[in-house]
Amino acid sequence: MLTNAEKAIYEWQMWVPGIGEEGQQKLKDATVLISRCGGLGGLVAYELAAAGVGKLVIAHAGNVKPSDLHRQLLMTADWVGKPRIDSIARRLSDLNPRVEVVGIPENISEDNVSKLVGRADVVVDCAPLFEERLLLNRESVRQSKPMVECAMYELQFHITTFLPSKSPCLACLHPEAPSHWKRKFPVFGAVSGTVGCMGAMETIKLITGIGEPLTGSLLSMDLRDFQVMKTKIARRKDCTVCADADFGAE
Repeated sequence: MLTNAEKAIYEWQMWVPGIGEEGQQKLKDATVLISRCGGLGGLVAYELAAAGVGKLVIAHAGNVKPSDLHRQLLMTADWVGKPRIDSIARRLSDLNPRVEVVGIPENISEDNVSKLVGRADVVVDCAPLFEERLLLNRESVRQSKPMVECAMYELQFHITTFLPSKSPCLACLHPEAPSHWKRKFPVFGAVSGTVGCMGAMETIKLITGIGEPLTGSLLSMDLRDFQVMKTKIARRKDCTVCADADFGAE
């Protein structure tokens, strides 16, 4: 149950209609898997920790590099050359020691994807490699776990939510990794942070049941001129991942 200290910390967000103590308890009881916790995933993790999500499972390999520091706000200059996951866990625990942070010093792979998705109630995909994204999508559909999909490039970002058996999946949108997708790309940290906060809010909506998630729609925004576009995602009946899912009567 929520402690008196937790009620005091989360008081203002519990005033949001539809949240209250029941919604806050749902957040406390939830486990979220975040694939990569850099400029994008770091803001997702930070906002979810601040909101009181009970457990964050974070998969992120490698050491902090100088080029991380302009956007990866859970990394610090004194941590260059040290494991990213240690900095992530330290910073999230400093913010909210009540949140359990499970740091996995690995990126998503065939070897670990089933186990990691199996630990989560919600998956948030922030991976820079599209192969990781497709692995997460396949496993999320197989285990019927909702997945929030976030991405950015330059001054643009995209976000959507996939609900197995209720919406198209990532493979419906991209059956294969897009040829233009690159591991390194131009981006401002403020763009990563913008879509990261939106990804955290989508996750909170999924856990608590408030609002309407971006199911079946891709929300795109160009921060150069603040143009917003919302596009329907069509389900592919020949999709190799979700074609056999039971969508009920259509």
